[in-house]
Amino acid sequence: MTLTPSDKALVPFVSVDHMMQLAHHIGLERMIVQMVDYLEQDFKRWALFDKTPRVASHSAEGVIELMPTSDGEVYGFKYVNGHPKNTKEGLQTVTAFGLLADVYTGYPVLLTEMTLLTAIRTAATSAMAAKYLAPKSAKTMAMIGNGAQSEFQCLAMKAVCGIEEVRFYDIDKNATAKAARNLSSSGLRVVSCSSAQEAIEGAQIITTCTADKQYATILTDNMIGSGVHINAIGGDCPGKTELHKDILLRSDIFVEFPPQTRIEGELQQLAEDHPVTELWQVIAGEAKGRVSGEQITLFDSVGFAIEDFSALRLVREAIKGTEYFMTLDLLADPDDPRDLFGMFTRAAS
Repeated sequence: MTLTPSDKALVPFVSVDHMMQLAHHIGLERMIVQMVDYLEQDFKRWALFDKTPRVASHSAEGVIELMPTSDGEVYGFKYVNGHPKNTKEGLQTVTAFGLLADVYTGYPVLLTEMTLLTAIRTAATSAMAAKYLAPKSAKTMAMIGNGAQSEFQCLAMKAVCGIEEVRFYDIDKNATAKAARNLSSSGLRVVSCSSAQEAIEGAQIITTCTADKQYATILTDNMIGSGVHINAIGGDCPGKTELHKDILLRSDIFVEFPPQTRIEGELQQLAEDHPVTELWQVIAGEAKGRVSGEQITLFDSVGFAIEDFSALRLVREAIKGTEYFMTLDLLADPDDPRDLFGMFTRAAS
């Protein structure tokens, strides 16, 4: 990724509008499938990456986080917030932006919005996990929590796992109506349900994605039978869970990065030495995923920086030869690298 002199001072920037145009240009389901490919590539080389739990600044209102990683040649990070109270104020719960940089020079090579991109990469990660962990015959999913992520999750399961029916439930009926309306022409059979219990009836894949920052029990133990796969993606910070502890005790649990998941995920409820399998090990063929029809598999997903790195790599490649970005004069780059002040002085004239 060595930069040429003409590239050094101008950084490609993908705005929200450009990201939407790019996704429409590629096709959302096709983009999700492509992102799964990028994710699998990076999960298979997991050992190469710098790995650290995200740097979080918590407040009573929410959390602001930085998520950095590097494979030794490219560095990436994402800034992201999580503020559940924002919805009531007409604001997004999650906003984000991200950056890639060349490790050799330290120069940034991509700056992009990541609110939309995070929704797509989160859905792709869920679908990738289900690809390896869910029953191969799965055709029906339950979507518990019908906020901003829900439609992306459903389309990802359709594109990657072949899901044909989605059963929606949210305590906010307007959210369920919104999700059902948005997917009315998606090719999925959409069923709106009046309870979480009704939603999971007949579902082989169950995804929970609720927003409230609290210890919650969205699914109770008696609701979960054998042979299902659960994507628990709503519990993603300390003090926030969705599943009853007994479900975890009956499940084989798969995670991204244990030091982070034990702090932020459903694993908060269990002993620090409770056994888990890292998802990258399954994808790399170093560990087993689903091994029986009776098994309950649980992907306790909190999001990890390597997933954002994969998404940023995809965008950097996808924008080449397109008009779906602009260049920013982001870097001071004087002709003489020792004469920054001279460049500043000449700007006066």
